[in-house]
Amino acid sequence: MRQPLQELRDALLELHKALIDSERVVYETKVGPIKSPHHFFQLVSSDPWFAWLRPVSQLIVAMDEALDADEPLTSDSVDMLMNESVFLLLPAERGGEFGERYMAALQRDPHVVLAHAKVAKRIGSSKPHI
Repeated sequence: MRQPLQELRDALLELHKALIDSERVVYETKVGPIKSPHHFFQLVSSDPWFAWLRPVSQLIVAMDEALDADEPLTSDSVDMLMNESVFLLLPAERGGEFGERYMAALQRDPHVVLAHAKVAKRIGSSKPHI
């Protein structure tokens, strides 16, 4: 049970990085240059511009906590985390700021598309084959 969750977590982390990198380009185009890595970290963690990415960050943290927990993983806990990941595949249906900004990132950045595909593959491969 650990392996599918670990693989999905790794794919989500790659998607998260691609989204942050993509948003950085848009931010610097519209707002101005980011002065340093420290400044960028502050922006990602507290600026409203990047707030829409927090659900992805929180999901990765939840997966890390499940993987690091002393108790063994249950199929229910893995299924719950996998199901929470599905929202990434249906951004248009989710609507709101996340859906709009995620769709925009998918449309403008091939790195985001590739990372999204890896997440979709991990979610699809986690389902039991009967």
